[in-house]
Amino acid sequence: MSEAKEGIWASIRHYLVELSAEGKSRKGIGGLWKWIIRIVAIAMSLFQIWSVVWGALDPFAQGSIHLTFILILTFAYCSFSKKEHTQKPTAIDVVLILLALAAGIWFMLNSERIAFRKTLFDPLSAADLFFGVVYVVLSLEAARRTIGIPISLVVVAFLIYTFFGHHLQGVLSHRPYAFSEVIDQLSYSLVGIWGSPIIVVSTFVFVFLLFGSFLQYSGAGDFFFEISSALTGGSRGGASKVAVVSSGLFGMISGSPTANVVTTGSFTIPMSKRLGYRPEFAAAVEAVASTGGAIMPPVMGSSAFLMAEITNIPYAKIIVAAAVPALLYYISIYMMVHFEAIRINLPTQRKEDVPRVGAVMARGWQYSVPLVLMTWLLLTGRSPSITGVYSILAVFVVSWFRKDTRMGIKTILKALEDGAKTCIPVTGACAAAGMVIAGIMATGLGGKMTSVIMNATHGSLFLVMLFTMFICLVLGMGMPVAAAYVLTAMLAAPAMMAMGVGKLAAHLFVVYFSIISAITPPVAVAAFAAAGIAECNPNKVGFMAVRLGLAAFIVPFMFVYQPELLMQGSSLRIIQVVITSCIGVTILSGSVIGWLVTKSSPLERILLAVASMMLIHSGTVTDVIGLGIVAAIVIKQIRMRRFDHPALLSKEG
Repeated sequence: MSEAKEGIWASIRHYLVELSAEGKSRKGIGGLWKWIIRIVAIAMSLFQIWSVVWGALDPFAQGSIHLTFILILTFAYCSFSKKEHTQKPTAIDVVLILLALAAGIWFMLNSERIAFRKTLFDPLSAADLFFGVVYVVLSLEAARRTIGIPISLVVVAFLIYTFFGHHLQGVLSHRPYAFSEVIDQLSYSLVGIWGSPIIVVSTFVFVFLLFGSFLQYSGAGDFFFEISSALTGGSRGGASKVAVVSSGLFGMISGSPTANVVTTGSFTIPMSKRLGYRPEFAAAVEAVASTGGAIMPPVMGSSAFLMAEITNIPYAKIIVAAAVPALLYYISIYMMVHFEAIRINLPTQRKEDVPRVGAVMARGWQYSVPLVLMTWLLLTGRSPSITGVYSILAVFVVSWFRKDTRMGIKTILKALEDGAKTCIPVTGACAAAGMVIAGIMATGLGGKMTSVIMNATHGSLFLVMLFTMFICLVLGMGMPVAAAYVLTAMLAAPAMMAMGVGKLAAHLFVVYFSIISAITPPVAVAAFAAAGIAECNPNKVGFMAVRLGLAAFIVPFMFVYQPELLMQGSSLRIIQVVITSCIGVTILSGSVIGWLVTKSSPLERILLAVASMMLIHSGTVTDVIGLGIVAAIVIKQIRMRRFDHPALLSKEG
């Protein structure tokens, strides 16, 4: 009997261990299931295009069809755990697929009734409760399989708070909720599973992920890499500069730092290592550059779409405001790579190994057409979803400009399939985030958190921003940008706005720190992915990435205090702020690396850091002082270099 009990407990422990980690994609899946997955994925992509161009479905119908497709793909394509050995769905997966299909059909048939019923007033039937619970449980499991246990634990924590928070004392207490009321909020309201995250991902985000898939299969990925190489490959540290440029181009489409690292890092990291960069530095550059793609207009991954939906700020206004901070981010990374290349005296690549700009543009100039078209359509007020469809059509058209890149039926179907698969983790995260939003809205936690933050920080804006940054970094650990942003936007952004910060600046602040959580230890997912390619210590890469991405930790604070960085203010003042801020982040890069004209002493590095802050936080007095400090150090280093040039350029220097 004791042996039987021990066996049962061993099985339970094994199950809990398996449950605590995410699953993996079944890469080797074949036979009937391979075709089922392919057909479902293609059907989903076609449905999404149809719904944008011709469909006019209500949010419940649109969301339920989208989520049902994703749940079926998740349980067919993603295993229960990484240790699962089977290459096809298990019996449990089949049951989950059938439940998802049944829930989707039921919601679709009842979508009109659900759309017009009054949440918390009209009673739920037994079938309503059953399928509501089905969507909650399946969405939680889908998020766990594709992203990991952290986001599921966050949802569970909020559910526990919703059910039992009335037992708490003080400001965090709320009224008791019955089980049916909680399910009503989660599954039958527009602030739960079918809230803004799912609405955005089932319309705007999916179309742009599909656009990225079409770009990749049309050969545009090779063009982006080649043009990056042509522009930067001939300078010192060219390989890592290629990583900065190409990762920014790829990342703004994908919106996934980790996926971007794996895509571009497989080329740039080995190139950088061969050139002479330390493995940790090469990996950190790729991680930071890939992460920054999600703040790069005009696409900005999925964060800008979510921000537009949540704040009701026009999408075009968001991408204009985000332009200068993104520019400062990439100038900072680029100059750190440059200064490091000079510091360790790296040679330039051979001319014959660097493609010529003219030759690259002659072969692939047409790939710039979809991006230019997309930017023009967005800035002229077209909806992001229809803009995405037109951009996909443009990719198909320009692929036919060259015989070797023409997209045929097979290539188009593959792009449709991969676009749907790419959306699996994003949708899982958004469904989970929607449940958290429901908990926050039902319990009034958002307003209570604002009160708690204001009391804890004694009304200090700087401390409120520090508190918000900390929440973003913690909630963003291991989570997609979309989920991290939504959670923090509901909990912390209102406190910043209560301090007088504009809605645009407050939410963009949250977007930034939700994104750079991907390079912030201890769970720096982008840095860890890059470390795997570079075959070096992940923790060292994570801390190196924080150094290289230092501008991303500073610029958000600056644009809150200085709205000119968000293109708000007089034209002359904006020009002044942009110029001095570009100089400031360049000087900051020199301070971090320890090199400007030549090697900088510890005191010079401190002074350069001070000068960079004065220039980034632009003002006439601070600009003059900052430029004066920089000029004095540059003159001193020029004199030193003249007398001690060989020693200062040694590899150890």
